[in-house]
Amino acid sequence: MSEITTAERPPQPGWPSVTAESLAAYRVAENAWRASGAARTVLGQPDPGATIDWRQVALPGRDVPVRVYRPSGATGAPLPLVLHVHGGGFVGTAVQCDWANSHLAARLPALVVSVEHRLLDWETSLSAAADDGWDVLQHVVRHAGRWGVDPARVAVFGESLGALISALSAIRARESGLGLMAQVLVNPAVDVTGTMYEHASMAAHGYGAGPTVAQLRLLQRLALPPGTDARTLSPLYAEELGGLAPALVVVPTQDAVADHGRRYAERLHAAGTTVRLTAYPEAVHAFLSLPGVQPQAVPARAEILGFLRAALTE
Repeated sequence: MSEITTAERPPQPGWPSVTAESLAAYRVAENAWRASGAARTVLGQPDPGATIDWRQVALPGRDVPVRVYRPSGATGAPLPLVLHVHGGGFVGTAVQCDWANSHLAARLPALVVSVEHRLLDWETSLSAAADDGWDVLQHVVRHAGRWGVDPARVAVFGESLGALISALSAIRARESGLGLMAQVLVNPAVDVTGTMYEHASMAAHGYGAGPTVAQLRLLQRLALPPGTDARTLSPLYAEELGGLAPALVVVPTQDAVADHGRRYAERLHAAGTTVRLTAYPEAVHAFLSLPGVQPQAVPARAEILGFLRAALTE
């Protein structure tokens, strides 16, 4: 997959009336911008201490692209694995997370594998995107020798809807016996039920610059085909949250889904799972991938690095 340079970021469509065709056109243009050199002033430059490549993961019935970050000076010793899932829902690409992921790869050090999961649309549900995250995780752990990773030192890391996918993967890992050492959930959107709009942060920030209520209603409609039980795809309502990998939940305060993260951290704690909740005042949704305009991204990245280093390497 090659980077496409475009100087202008495309305008967002009208979310309440968006069609399949207009969403597809917007996705192509927006993802091209996110993968362009022009976007680096906003999204940040990759760490020179990591090499970045695209690979294909062959899964039953489909191939899933992944963006792989490896420390440049890595020896032949197995590395910890950080399985990352980007946000965006119906738009987004692993490239938008190069700034944080390459830094983690170089500084932990670790192999960071970012899943270019299927994006939500009228043909692709949240269940499909969640399966991409979980299936890639299982594949890399199962073939740890080929990837050069230590299957005993594995963490998941996600942002926004990618944090929902990562949280679901942590639950599935516990149920399947796949051992995780840590989970990092940044501005997690972990409620896609009808209550997702009832949180106080939604009223405070759902009509501003971040993900708006109109965008989230579209996301919910695409995520849940008729007949889907939304609670099965909402970690906030998982029946059992005990026995999960220790969690770092990072919440930007100026975010419509900030209370999703706060409530999830409360539920993890109540269930006995070790959790650290950190709020970043004045930070907006997706701030970790916006270091060029959100200075809080730098201390957040440092906190994530420290949390993962303690879990995976110390």
